[in-house]
Amino acid sequence: MLFRQLVDYSTNTFTYLLADENSKEALLIDPVLEQVERDFELIQQLGLKLIYCLETHVHADHITGTAKLKELSNCAGLVPENAKVACADRELKDGDILALGNIQIRTIATLGHTDSHNAYLANNKILFTGDSLFIRGCGRTDFQSGNAGEMYNSVVQKLFSLPPTTIVYPGHDYKGHLCSTIEEEISFNPRFLNLSKNQFIDLMSNLNLPNPKKIMEAVPANQKCGKV
Repeated sequence: MLFRQLVDYSTNTFTYLLADENSKEALLIDPVLEQVERDFELIQQLGLKLIYCLETHVHADHITGTAKLKELSNCAGLVPENAKVACADRELKDGDILALGNIQIRTIATLGHTDSHNAYLANNKILFTGDSLFIRGCGRTDFQSGNAGEMYNSVVQKLFSLPPTTIVYPGHDYKGHLCSTIEEEISFNPRFLNLSKNQFIDLMSNLNLPNPKKIMEAVPANQKCGKV
């Protein structure tokens, strides 16, 4: 499996490139509009064929590059179930398996940050968590129909039940970290460590975070696959 972690520094967003080295089939997870040229050039340099653009959720902090990448490559745009993205080619629900050559990617519905959100587990080893689980943190739950109780259940019951050596690649990081493991997050993540569900809900209800700078343009654009 070919793997690359790519960064949009203006929003601290991670985009992930996965490809099967035999078939040369590739996908991008959470592409960013401003980085489309960079990412597509890398795909071409590596001799890959972009098959899918895969979203973890409808983002509020950046505009997706899916629409532009579809124009460049004729790839398919995939979103979580109930994402309300009419231009998407397919919705992925909990338990769905996406094949990319010999790579198997399992969909894990992880609601809470928004009311439509997926994590993706590649070959039972690498977990792309979007905004559900960060390194020593988690996504906020105070807009886009977020729900702290659902976030707690998604992380504690679903993600923390995966093998401890599962590598965690988040949708964002704001402190310079690139990856973690399920074992580390169970042991050290202050958002969940020794907190009951009610305590977590109370914590998330009192974060008082400012809205993302691009929320007014990003959400409607992402409901159109990134067309602005």
